[in-house]
Amino acid sequence: MANFGGHAIPGSFFLLYGLWLTVKHLLQLHWRRSQPKARNEMPPFLKKMEYFEGGLQIFAAFVGIMVEQFVVDGPHAHLYDKENDSWVKLMNWQHSTMYLFFGISGFVCVVSTASKLLPVGADRFALSVALFVEGFLFYHHVAHRPHLDAHVHTLLLVPVFAGSASTMLEVFKRNHIILELFKAGMFILQGSWFYQIGFVLYPLRGPEWKLTLSDNVMFVTMCFCWHLAAAMFIVAATSALVWFTVKRCSARGRDIEIGMRNVGSNSSSQKALLEESDEE
Repeated sequence: MANFGGHAIPGSFFLLYGLWLTVKHLLQLHWRRSQPKARNEMPPFLKKMEYFEGGLQIFAAFVGIMVEQFVVDGPHAHLYDKENDSWVKLMNWQHSTMYLFFGISGFVCVVSTASKLLPVGADRFALSVALFVEGFLFYHHVAHRPHLDAHVHTLLLVPVFAGSASTMLEVFKRNHIILELFKAGMFILQGSWFYQIGFVLYPLRGPEWKLTLSDNVMFVTMCFCWHLAAAMFIVAATSALVWFTVKRCSARGRDIEIGMRNVGSNSSSQKALLEESDEE
């Protein structure tokens, strides 16, 4: 992560994952409202979404670990250097550990969807733990750094721990759309803030940020609030778009069903009239 691309890649993943969660949870909500209360079995389409989500988490975690470990200046799976009596690239090891727990979360998501042996809510619990580990590692990730550098990473803890707490509540309060959309919003906020960290520490153009200037710290804090507002707007806009699309498709499906019934009834009526005329 010691460059702009290293922050943009996880930022892109979290942004897309937040959008994915928004769409998925709204589709689940629509399905629950359209089914009898006694029916709890997830339809095949929603099951495929869970499999895709878990598989994507596993794949992304594996790629993240491989990149962190086996880049040119990476630790190459060496944790301790006996010759120099020192640890080897602990930053890379911390990132690898973070990816590991997201991979575990993806594995639990797949297993809990495929089998009923795991208790209900195990997937949410694993994701909550993964977010907590990410926040815990980042909290101890900024020691001895310039003020602005430490501050932008500390602000990242807000969506991480808030998302972890919200996801843990879902273990006990299942299928609560407010908690689900809040979690999605925190992932979007986390993703956009990863990009902001990259722009602050590794600007692509323009002058470099002064990492010890207090005004920069004040601006970045205000900028974080703008990111929060943008994340809320994205969740709201995506929710409105998904809900409108689902309602329109549902109405169109009902119209087709009613039309087919009308065609069937008309053909039955015509057949009855023909039979009556034949009898005459």
